[in-house]
Amino acid sequence: MTALKAPTRRVVTALALAAGATLTLSACGAGQISQTATQVAAVNGNSATSGDIALRNVHVIYPDTEEYSLEPGGKALLGFTIINLDEYTPDTLTGIESEFAASVTGGDNIEIAPQGSVVAGLSPAATQLVESVGTDESPQPADTQETPGIVPTVETVELTGLEEGVRPGLTIPVTFSFAEAGDVTLSVPVDAGPETPRHESELSPIVGESH
Repeated sequence: MTALKAPTRRVVTALALAAGATLTLSACGAGQISQTATQVAAVNGNSATSGDIALRNVHVIYPDTEEYSLEPGGKALLGFTIINLDEYTPDTLTGIESEFAASVTGGDNIEIAPQGSVVAGLSPAATQLVESVGTDESPQPADTQETPGIVPTVETVELTGLEEGVRPGLTIPVTFSFAEAGDVTLSVPVDAGPETPRHESELSPIVGESH
């Protein structure tokens, strides 16, 4: 197995920190309700690879503020990670389109450096962690003299003017266009929301009942 080079390790570190921040935030309030009442997938989205461009965890984020809504005409955030696996040649995300949205904002003319990455849909805490990697604020290994690598670019990408059919648990086609890698179309899942309904029957145990 080939060892990761320094820039690639820093990209992986930043993405791991972002994932950790998201998991930490989602764990707030643990123990107050049953674990099975809030079942969600560890990775929400779809993935694809075209040439040296890897798309990971592409998904429509379930609205958590009044600004966003999955109703027709509404607006939703698009979450994803794009990684440029090429060591020497940059690529450019020239645009994102979907027949289920009138337009997509924030997803055009984004350069992806060699072995660099672009992430969208992070929480504010995760964004802060990613942007701190490679700066004096980020932890440095005590036994290495590694120089700062390429920090992932954090973007906000929104699907606006949603069409009918953008619903939790369903998928919609989304096309990413790249200057070098070309067009990549994925079936992108819509988040099921922060909680999965718990179906109970007369055989379900009563919470708090002693045995």
